[in-house]
Parts: sequence; C-alpha cells; structure tokens
Amino acid sequence: MTGTPPTPSRRDYLRGGGALVAGSLLAGCSGNGSNAESEKTSDESTTDEGTSAGAGETTTKDGGPYSVSMAPMGDVEFESVPESAFVLFPQYADMAVALGHGDAVNSVYVPEMSGKTMNTYYDRLDGVSFEWKGLPDPFGNGISKELLYQLDSDVHFLDPAYLSTQKGWSKSDIDKIGNSLAPWFGNFYSGTNGQPPKEYRNGYQYYGLWDMFGKVASVFQERERYDALAKIHSNVLSTIEEKLPPKSERPTAVRVTFSDGKFYTYHLNKPGYWLADTRPLGAKDAFADEDWGSLWGTVDYETMLEVDPDVILHLWGISPGYYVDEMEKKIRNHPAGGKLSAIENDRFYAAGMRYQGPIMNLFQLEMTAKQLYPDRFGAWPGYEKGKPYPEIPKEERLFDRKKLAAIITGK
Repeated sequence: MTGTPPTPSRRDYLRGGGALVAGSLLAGCSGNGSNAESEKTSDESTTDEGTSAGAGETTTKDGGPYSVSMAPMGDVEFESVPESAFVLFPQYADMAVALGHGDAVNSVYVPEMSGKTMNTYYDRLDGVSFEWKGLPDPFGNGISKELLYQLDSDVHFLDPAYLSTQKGWSKSDIDKIGNSLAPWFGNFYSGTNGQPPKEYRNGYQYYGLWDMFGKVASVFQERERYDALAKIHSNVLSTIEEKLPPKSERPTAVRVTFSDGKFYTYHLNKPGYWLADTRPLGAKDAFADEDWGSLWGTVDYETMLEVDPDVILHLWGISPGYYVDEMEKKIRNHPAGGKLSAIENDRFYAAGMRYQGPIMNLFQLEMTAKQLYPDRFGAWPGYEKGKPYPEIPKEERLFDRKKLAAIITGK
C-alpha cells in the first residue's frame, strides 16, 4: 500500500451494509503512513506487558487543578475532572467506560460499529454498557472544527500529531482549539510505534496500552480504579505466561482483514498497543519475515495458501460488516481459500478490534488464548453473529467477570 487512503465516513459504512471499503481504517491503513519509517521505534518504547503508568503526573486531593503528562502534549493542565470527552478512536471510549466515566464520551468513530463491538464484551459484565446511539462520528465528514466547537468538550482524546496529518488542519488550528476549548490528550503512534510527523518527532514517546490507560485514569482522577483493573490484567498475563507451551509447539498464525478478495495481513508480535492481544501469546507469526514497510501488508489467496498458517484470526470478526461467519463463507467458497488448513480444520476465528481499550483487551486476550492454545486454555466455543461474547465455563475464564464489573461500576 502506498499513501494514505481516505478515511471512510459513517455514510460509507451504512451504504456498504457495514462493510467498509478495503484500504480503510478497518482494513489497515490508518493515517500513520506506510513507508519504511513507520516501523522505526524509540529507545523509550514500552510493551503492553507493563502497567507502570503514572510517572510525571501531578494530582491534588482537594479537587483543585492538576496536570497529567504524556507525549506529545507534555504537561496537560486540568481545572477539574472532565465531564465531557471528545473521542475519535474507541480505545479511549473503552478506557472511559472502564473508569466509570462512559457517560462523558460525546463522539466515537462509526458509533454503530464501535458501540456494538464494545457492548459485545460488556454484555458479560453486569451493569456495564456503552450508550452509542446518537453519538456523532468525528470522521463522518473529516474531523470537523465545527463539530469540536459544537461539542464544547472538556478534553479531546486525540493525538495532535495525528490530527496534523488530516486535511484542513494546521498547527495554529490545533493550538487554537487546544487553548480555547479543551486540551488534546492522545498518543496515536504508539499503536504501531510508527514515526509521527517530523514536527512532532522530537520528544515523542511510545506507550503500552495499559501505560496509556494509566494516563487517562489520571485525567479522570481514577487511579484507585486503575490500579484494581491493572491487577486483573497483570494476573491474566501471568496465567498466560505460565500456561504457554514451548515455542517449538506453538502454531503458526496470522491476523487478517479480508476485503474485496484480498487479505490485509498483520504481524502478531511487533511493538505497539494494536498488538496488545496477540503479542503476549507468542504464536509463530506466519509472515514474521515479511517487511511491508508498516505493520500490515496485502496478499492474495495464492500467497496465503503458500504460507498456509495453522490459525487465521480475522480482525473485526465480532463487528457488523465483518462477522466471522460471513468472512469464512466467502473464503471457503474460493478454490484456493477452501484449501487453507485453517479453513479445513475450523481454525478460522473471530478476532476483536485493534483499537482496544482495557476491557476489550482482557476479553481479547482470553479469546485469542483459547483460539491459539485450546489444549492449554480451553476450547473457543465460537462466536455467533450479533450475539454477546460467548459464555465461557467459569473454570476456563482468565478473569472474574463479577470482580471486573464491580470495579467498573463501583458496586
């Protein structure tokens, strides 16, 4: 892929019956470039195994002003806890929900897709849900200054470095809104540890998913809740590490998005929070030796058959327009696709969403563990189109649903 394809609008999503065009955010291109620089990493890069966020943050106990530090913004000042939050990518919506502030979210990328995907997991947590209906899609007509003024948010969970790559946005526009409306707070390029625009490279840092979540927790002044959630995450990682088979016994796998007869393929074990649900599981990446110039490539049926991975994880497989059963049927009916071992052996699975926050990450770690290592973590029961995350036997769960829900709801 070369260049950055236009971002699909909500209209594109609805017109396509939910299936976004190839080359879109869902398929893989997300605006962080596709040249060779996009895989360069910083010495300060972290992994999602860490939960040490919080360094460099100043808080107050009396409800007064406080600051939270994160690159590329630096120290961000808050007069009080935000009551309204502009969100583009849904990982920040998931973070807000996890911290008990889901009602603050006033926008999200393709609400029908993001909201339904999030609620697929939340349906297994008593008292947890995300009210997505009626929320505007910030990408509906490009990221609009008019929408930002209309929403009049207390915080904008969006990386100003990423925003600078969008049409119609200058540095002065970004500074004006950040100073006159509400601060920017986001770090997009940690998703792949890709290079930000040149003017933002000095001092840019990469964070793991849970490190970023800790920063957002400080924005909402919810450090205690974060610590409780981080403990669950740490326990999940410990359980995974204890049960993983030796590397020689692990399956080959690939994560894909299938669209318009092509497989958009992704690495499994590279840095970046987009891989926070696959990297800890350490499967053999079927395309580990491929250098696509970014974290994704595009291959045809014949190439996929040559590699023939044991397991295929289909991104967005629990999301409208990319439901796993529909994708599996298309591939199975193709002369080459039907010969793939993952199809023949029923190891073509629904993966979750790359734009995952902490709640999604916990469920996606569990589902991926079962899909890759059923002998170690229990068999994956499959996902039924439009239904909640499948019921997992209590003894086979990687985390306690009731405990997680209680932390989120405060009950």
